[in-house]
This record gives sequence, structure tokens and C-alpha cells, in this order.
Amino acid sequence: MSRHTTATAVFTGLALTCALTGCGAQEGGGAASSASAGAGASVAPAAENSRLGQVLRDRKIQVCTTGDYRPYTYKDPKTVQWSGIDVDMARSLGKSLGAEVEFVQTSWADVVADMDRSCDIAVGGISYTTDRAQKAAFSDTTSPDGKTPIVRCGEEDKYATVAVINKPSVRVITPVGGTNQKFAEKNFPDAKVTAYKDNNTIFDQITQGKADVMVTDASETRWVAHTHPELCSVHPDKPFDHFDKGYLLPQGDTVWEEYVDNWLDIASQDGTKAAAEEKWYG
Repeated sequence: MSRHTTATAVFTGLALTCALTGCGAQEGGGAASSASAGAGASVAPAAENSRLGQVLRDRKIQVCTTGDYRPYTYKDPKTVQWSGIDVDMARSLGKSLGAEVEFVQTSWADVVADMDRSCDIAVGGISYTTDRAQKAAFSDTTSPDGKTPIVRCGEEDKYATVAVINKPSVRVITPVGGTNQKFAEKNFPDAKVTAYKDNNTIFDQITQGKADVMVTDASETRWVAHTHPELCSVHPDKPFDHFDKGYLLPQGDTVWEEYVDNWLDIASQDGTKAAAEEKWYG
């Protein structure tokens, strides 16, 4: 996708954003005025056939997310309420457009197809992969990350490397359908790997002694260690690999991509993103 690699792309994206949100239309513009400007914005000609134009016309944005990956996305099974860093960010995106946000629950195995079929954007701690990039576009990076273990406290040294985890005696647990499962299947062929369907209760399997280790994103292990005192993250500052997270968008819609990237840049600088993260990391 285009990542503002040329001055023309930057100018075009900013000009479009200003045309849609009325940059400088109010004294002391900034985040507060631009957040509500979408409600009165007209659709610019360049946006007519874009998801941007559709969202502005319908005053609704459909957001695909799994609801099972805290701290990014969570749907409470009892209250049916959504929460998470990227849930708050999606609401901020909707506010910038004057649009109601409708969350559409998906799964890790189906997130790309469901986004393309039913949504305008997919959020929730989604890692950049070449497989996903073949079928969808990515926003600019929301956070860097990497795979690292989460284990029972006191056992960090037992599972500190890929080599010590990849043994027949080690019980690895991994959620179904995402990058964690791919990492486990590739790196732990000799270990006992169990694919577990409920990502909301997967960490209970470790605390209850039914599994030994899960290798997942360092950002998730930090949240787990913060909320589950019996579990500890293993070297989250030095993960096994590195990748970035972002939001999934429809391929080929550069107008929509540029709007999302410009909104994300503003939200990353005006405290919106920091406030969403502080709720979960403390």
C-alpha cells in the first residue's frame, strides 16, 4: 500500500482530509474541532466511490474485530459490551467522521474475508503478514511487537528460548487461526502443541496446569502479567521476532487508506491513543 512515500501522496492525503473535515474552518481547530467536523462534511468528488464517501453518506462505519484479544479487543460474553485499545480507537475514527460505529464480530481465521465482505476496516491487534497483505491493505503501524512466552511465575527460565520450548515434554497451547498458531507449528514441531478455540479462557489452561506455555505477542503478555499475578511474561522487551500491528483496509481504496492514516497520525499525537492504552497497561 502507499505509505505517503512521495510528496504528492502526502499533499493529496492532507488536501483530501482538509476538504472533508474543514481544516482551519474553526478558530483553534485541532483535534477537538476535527473530531466533530465529519458530521457536517460533504463528500468530495475524489471520495465518491471510496469507502470514505460511503461512510460519510451513511453516517455509519462497520468495524470487524474478533473480540477475544485483550488488550486490543474484547466482547464481554455477559454484558455483550465491547472494550479494548482498538475498540476505543475505532470509536475515535467514527467520531472524526460523524459516523455511528457498528462492531462486527469475526474470527482470526476469517478476519480478512469478513472485512472485505462486511466491514470498512478491521481492528484488534492485527499483525502485518504477507498472507494478509495479499488480500487486504494495512494502515500505518499502530504498534511494534514480537512473539514471546507467557508462563506460570517462577518458571520463566524453563521456557526462555525456542529450543527449550521445542521438546516433547513441553505442552504448548495456542489459539486457533492466527499468527500464534503459525508460529507454534513452525517453531515447536517436537513439543505437544494444542490448538485451543477460546482465546478468552486460554490463559486459564496455564494457571490450571493443563498447559505449560503460550507464545504470543509481547503486548498481550504485558497485559496478562498486569491482570493475572500468577502468570509472568518472559523477556517481553526482547521477543523472538519482530513485526508491526495495524488496521486492515480494503485493497485499492487509497482515498480511504489516506484518511485512516491521517486520522491515526493525529490520534497518536493528541493523546487519544495514549489514553486508550493507559486503561490497559496502567
